[in-house]
Amino acid sequence: MAFAVIRVRGHIKINKDVEDTMSMLRLTRVNHCVIIPQNDVMKGMLQKAKDFITWGEVSEETLARMIRTRGRLMGDRPIDDAYVGANSQFGSIDEFARSVVKDETKYSELKDVKPLFRLHPPIQGYEAVKKDLKTHGSLGYRGEKINALIEKML
Repeated sequence: MAFAVIRVRGHIKINKDVEDTMSMLRLTRVNHCVIIPQNDVMKGMLQKAKDFITWGEVSEETLARMIRTRGRLMGDRPIDDAYVGANSQFGSIDEFARSVVKDETKYSELKDVKPLFRLHPPIQGYEAVKKDLKTHGSLGYRGEKINALIEKML
């Protein structure tokens, strides 16, 4: 499975090590989202930045919808099925999203794609940006609930 990681908090009062981890994850601004593979290195980076981000396992349908609506190529052009078919071994965005979710390929391997998604703030806002999910906040690991948050942000 692949993780969708969303930055929830900004740059104020952030440790230098955490800021470096966020830049390695390409999460430089609030409401930016990246798709990363699920491995031990990435899990360590997520734990280090857990007070500023939220993450969980993204579904194929949510990822395909996110690529269609918010995915961009260099030059700020949208991604469509014809581009994916011409520049990869996959015939459509749905097949490409299925492969990314199963960790068979990376999202950034698509030619000329911007490696992050610039999402809107969620409808009706975040729960609380200084608390984790266990204390009714927005930070930390969400599991499958990340798909509902992404839907609110598209």
